[in-house]
Amino acid sequence: MAGTSTSERGAWNSKLGFILAAAGSAVGLGNIWKFPFEVEAGGGAAFVLVYLIFCFILCFPVLITEIAIGRKTQKNAVGAFDSLGFSSWNFIGKLGILSGIIILSFYNVVAGWAFGFFVEMVTGNFQIGSQFSEFTVDIIKIGGYAILFLTTTAIIVSRGISAGIEKAAKILMPTLIIMIVGLLIYAFTLPYSGVGLKYYLIPEFSELNLQTIGGALRQAFFSLSLGMGALITYGSYLSKKENIVSSAALITLFDVGIAFIAGLMLFPIVAYSTGGDMTDVQGGAGLIFTVLPGVFESLGGTLGAIVGGGFFLLLSFAALTSTVSLLEVPVSYIVDEHKKSRKAAVIISAAVIFILGIPSLVGNGYSAFFTQFITYVGADAPTDVMTFLGHLADTFLLLGGLLIVSFTAFVWKKESLYEELSYGYVGFQTSKVKTFLNFAITILCPALLAILFVLVVLSNFFGISIIN
Repeated sequence: MAGTSTSERGAWNSKLGFILAAAGSAVGLGNIWKFPFEVEAGGGAAFVLVYLIFCFILCFPVLITEIAIGRKTQKNAVGAFDSLGFSSWNFIGKLGILSGIIILSFYNVVAGWAFGFFVEMVTGNFQIGSQFSEFTVDIIKIGGYAILFLTTTAIIVSRGISAGIEKAAKILMPTLIIMIVGLLIYAFTLPYSGVGLKYYLIPEFSELNLQTIGGALRQAFFSLSLGMGALITYGSYLSKKENIVSSAALITLFDVGIAFIAGLMLFPIVAYSTGGDMTDVQGGAGLIFTVLPGVFESLGGTLGAIVGGGFFLLLSFAALTSTVSLLEVPVSYIVDEHKKSRKAAVIISAAVIFILGIPSLVGNGYSAFFTQFITYVGADAPTDVMTFLGHLADTFLLLGGLLIVSFTAFVWKKESLYEELSYGYVGFQTSKVKTFLNFAITILCPALLAILFVLVVLSNFFGISIIN
């Protein structure tokens, strides 16, 4: 095979390292501040059930497919299609790399906010929540936090697969879990914690309608880093002896589990902040950056600094596990296709991403142009550049996921996929997993992704909210 050798590219030292790194790619800020409120809005446990179903009937097959393409070719998201002999399809990989770059350009800014709030909490500045709008326009401060965060990401990626990404994942992911569990245990001791748990867990099947089912489908796809080439890239470093199917199942369970436990942690804190009044509870950045600092302040100076600092450090860790995978996608492409050293590829990628992130950095009140960047058809108010880029990336990711499964089923052919999956999985060819994949990749996944693509475009750009 022409190109960079496996030894030069690097490889995972263990299956655990791969699983933790891939799960870390999926686990991000959305697991902490979005998933719990999607659960609440969708009817609690009823939403979780539908979400789990979609994770395994839609995301699991796509996840398997991406990893298999990467391992088969031992190439980046673009080179993988060239290596398979279908260069005309490598635009899928290019679309994925573009998506990852767009996402990291604004995600790094939000990660900088999270790290900045960690610093503010541990220094006792609980008023930062009420000053959030002032915080986001202090571009020197948040720009510094964003540079620090991107630099940390770049250092990890520059050290390679086993010594950098895998080693970091083995530290970050267990620490992330310990922090969530620690905060969860403390949250259970707060007044009204039972109210928050009931609000989160008791199923309300009356609220489970087509809109919330669509929301569960959307949340499932976007929670697992699909469609951007990250899993093709991570799969390219995987040994032939590893079982892709079991690895994909563990990655899926890891992501879902952390998102669910984050809800168990967060809702008791929210219930405490509202005195048990759970009407009109809103999630997202507003809750995280404006409401919760006041909650931490009410705990008292030292305790508030410990709990608040721990919470925002948790957010920072969750963000870092994602930014590492996002940066690795363009870095792998530059190393493979342009024969640059890993360190040079990291410097080039990080510099470009930071520059592209400047509009998002200034687009939250500092710059009127980027704060009121675009007005969608039929919208009453303009949308800021960060939200617009998020909508654009969503569209690209869904299109990428749809194209990947379609390519696998009808161009590369399922038999080629099954041959690759047989490595590390004795008996795959006669397994029920193969029967399921046969149906999922040819019919179920293309249909669901096509429907979701249309619904997301209508929701994001035209204000037609058919899904949550």
